[in-house]
Amino acid sequence: MKKILALLLTMMMLFAGCSPAADQSSPEPEAASPEQGEAATRTITDMLGREVEIPSKIETAAVAGSAARMLTYAGCADKLVGVTDMDKSNDPGMPYTVVNAENFADLTPVGAGGSKDVTYDEALVTLNPDIIFAYKDLDTVTELQQKTNIPVVGLKYEGIFSDDVYSALELVGDIMGTSEHCTKVIEGLKAYQKDLNDRTKDIPDEDKPTVYAGAVSFRGGHGIDGTYAKYPPFVAINAKNVVDETGESGALMIDKEKIVVWDPEIIFLTPGNMNLVNEDYAVNKSFYDGLQAVKNGNIYAQVSYNYNSTNIEIAVVDAYYAGMIIYPDKFADIDFEKKADEIFTLMLGEPYLQKLNDSGQGFGKLVIGE
Repeated sequence: MKKILALLLTMMMLFAGCSPAADQSSPEPEAASPEQGEAATRTITDMLGREVEIPSKIETAAVAGSAARMLTYAGCADKLVGVTDMDKSNDPGMPYTVVNAENFADLTPVGAGGSKDVTYDEALVTLNPDIIFAYKDLDTVTELQQKTNIPVVGLKYEGIFSDDVYSALELVGDIMGTSEHCTKVIEGLKAYQKDLNDRTKDIPDEDKPTVYAGAVSFRGGHGIDGTYAKYPPFVAINAKNVVDETGESGALMIDKEKIVVWDPEIIFLTPGNMNLVNEDYAVNKSFYDGLQAVKNGNIYAQVSYNYNSTNIEIAVVDAYYAGMIIYPDKFADIDFEKKADEIFTLMLGEPYLQKLNDSGQGFGKLVIGE
């Protein structure tokens, strides 16, 4: 009897062990996919100090002002669905419009662009991009977001080698998922800044030729009396700019008689404004012929980089070209064409020097009166 009871007890235990009820643990839940775990939105702080809630993943973007240039530098212009009329101009003086010409041609205009820029709010609302990047003032950016109900990220930067430029690249790269590309651009710009400074920082002032940049474009084209104090390409190479003695900073008009007093050894002019210089030469020949730079054939090009805000890549190439002319021994190892297209490729994604040359806005010696 004991053996029978033991056998029955064993069978009952075995039966209970095989029952689903015997396993008290719950099945392990399936692992959540990254998409399931991601928040739909996140909050960033733009360059105007505004907190903006944006989608975590951006598929489409539009711009206001000249923001398309920065998106080009950041390697994400392909995500643009709306640009300004000026962005679609395919103008050699704005390289980002040329390298993006094919992509921008069919995009919806969402603003005028330029100094009299207005946004086309209805077009923006219809497009409904995930985000708008705006190179605009605080009030305009805030109003644009209120009107369209689309997140607007304000960009604000000045200069060539500046923390603002680097911060703009970092911000756009973080938002658009191109941080790795932006890091390469930032590192490249910092390397150019260091290289230009290292080549020229130890040259005594008494060993530097005096230089002048004329026919500079700002709010339109100008003749030889349109100039720039603290001219960024000259600052980058520690050049002896005669205009700096005015104590001013930035673009300004100068009395031509002051140029006679300074009589700079080397003069740089903007190729695109040579028509204005030559028109003045026709009626003031003695003024020009009296300048030592004209007598000695020391007139060279500086391509205008301020057009619908700053074309940073052209400004950096300007600095290298000016350095080669002012201090030929310090830049003797530089192949200008290779260096220029290296800079253009870093910033724009492709070479560009030949396009400048073909447009008549390239580098080289200039002859006043021709």
